[in-house]
Amino acid sequence: MANLVNLESVSKSYGVKPLLDGVSLGVAAGQRIGVVGLNGGGKTTLLEVLSGLAEPDSGRVSHVGGLRMAVVTQRTELPDGSTVGEVVLERYGAEHEWAADARVRSIVDGLGITAIGLETPTANLSGGERRRVSLAAALTGELDLVVLDEPTNHLDVEGVQWLADHLLNRRIAVVVVTHDRWFLDTVATLTWEVANGRVEQYEGGYADWIFARAERARLAATAEEKRQNLARKELAWLRRGPQARSSKPRYRIEAAEALIADVPPPRDSVELQAFAKRRLGKTVLELEDTTYRVGERTLLDHVTWRIGPGDRIGLVGINGSGKTSLLKLLGGDVEGSTGRRVEGKTVALAHLRQELDDLPGDLRVLQAIEQVAGRVVFGKQEMTASQLGEKLGFPQARQWTPVADLSGGERRRLQLCRLLMAEPNVLLLDEPTNDLDIDTLQQLEDLLDGWPGTMVVVSHDRYLVERVCDTIVALFGDGRITHLPGGIEEYLNRRALAKEPAAATAPTAAKTEAKKSAADLRAAQKELGRLERKLDQLHAKEEKLHSALLEAATDPAKLMELNAQLKGVQGEIEDVEGRWLETSELLE
Repeated sequence: MANLVNLESVSKSYGVKPLLDGVSLGVAAGQRIGVVGLNGGGKTTLLEVLSGLAEPDSGRVSHVGGLRMAVVTQRTELPDGSTVGEVVLERYGAEHEWAADARVRSIVDGLGITAIGLETPTANLSGGERRRVSLAAALTGELDLVVLDEPTNHLDVEGVQWLADHLLNRRIAVVVVTHDRWFLDTVATLTWEVANGRVEQYEGGYADWIFARAERARLAATAEEKRQNLARKELAWLRRGPQARSSKPRYRIEAAEALIADVPPPRDSVELQAFAKRRLGKTVLELEDTTYRVGERTLLDHVTWRIGPGDRIGLVGINGSGKTSLLKLLGGDVEGSTGRRVEGKTVALAHLRQELDDLPGDLRVLQAIEQVAGRVVFGKQEMTASQLGEKLGFPQARQWTPVADLSGGERRRLQLCRLLMAEPNVLLLDEPTNDLDIDTLQQLEDLLDGWPGTMVVVSHDRYLVERVCDTIVALFGDGRITHLPGGIEEYLNRRALAKEPAAATAPTAAKTEAKKSAADLRAAQKELGRLERKLDQLHAKEEKLHSALLEAATDPAKLMELNAQLKGVQGEIEDVEGRWLETSELLE
């Protein structure tokens, strides 16, 4: 079968920099292609040329006859005077026409269009809502090919999973620029890396690309040492991860594993937590009996939440559930209507907000970083302002760029640099991955892996949350903060169960209740009490072991023995928490 789209010797430049230089490639029916590369490297230009939105300077772009293609760029232009329903459902004359189509209903619900409101004027939408409306409008059509530029940027974790499932089920061709590693790994069957005017092609998704790129660097021996070390750490983490992830790579696994044979664990949690306790003491951030409302909605209802030294917490929830508001409560930017916020005396807090803070436009990038501090220490690692700037995407030449000339993504990275240079011991990060390319994300994760402090992260980037956080909590809209021992997978399962139609679930629930006897319920309640007592005992044992580890700091043999005991206790805690969760759900 002929390709849907062909590029033959295509070149495209803006100014003196060639973004595409003699590129030849094609998109076949059903192919799902992820496009990666550095910010400003030509990814969006490739999409625009491929889809016909921009003409190449030279070369030829051809589309198969009758191609049904939709393109969603980062520039969202919606018709003036339109409503959400008119844009998303323009192909349908009456409500019953689209309501009878299960795929269209799924798109409207899965992308949160129902929550926005079909009658809402598009002029009243936020930037993120406009992106979701544009995406929904594109997906409702009959398609052979969909071209997407950063479609996950304004979706929550659940929305990202829905989009991945939708694209897999549609069996259409997809070309997508994305920095979401989990999404790329799940969706892509082919990866294009855009760099230096060329497009390198790799079979598979993110994990395959990482292995292939590391292998290419090893064979050619041209990659810089720091970049190789990062790739090795990334490979080590991928291979230690869930079987679904570690089974994907197909590129010369034996040779790639040779790169990671001597790589230490990505994070020594015991050492970092001990260091965090010395810096922070016992009290870090606490919300006691806190109630917080936004308009008529109650986001928190008499909640008590204590965050301790060294806690690394990922916060998930649907858009609008109150994640950003909770970070503002923790940061002291807003106050609840009841309760109080407690902050430890030694806390040095830094809050990365989604909004860009004011930056000194009259300074250059390096001067703006050095304005905060000249050097910074992350655990055992010390860096200059220039070295930190390089890690977060500002090479030496770019460090002398005036701040006023930076793009939105670069300003975001500079904001993060300045925040980290202040050496905080508590980090509140609200969507830290926005506008970061994959290489910069790897650098950020490398920093956070060895960062000895307390961290609360809100991010739709499932990969980042699973890697740098040890605990996941969720906001389900019930006024509580819910701990999820099963992590993001448990969150998605709970959300899926909550979405089941009442009509479908009611008979099942009725049958279940009919089968439960009073004796069964009493036995479950008794088991729940036993598990809670067991958890109290295990947590007390865990605390004692942490104290013993601190006291045995100079005795390596004792440290190894205690560390083994601690891992055993933590594994038992995880098992008991899982059984407690199953029992409590049975009672509910």
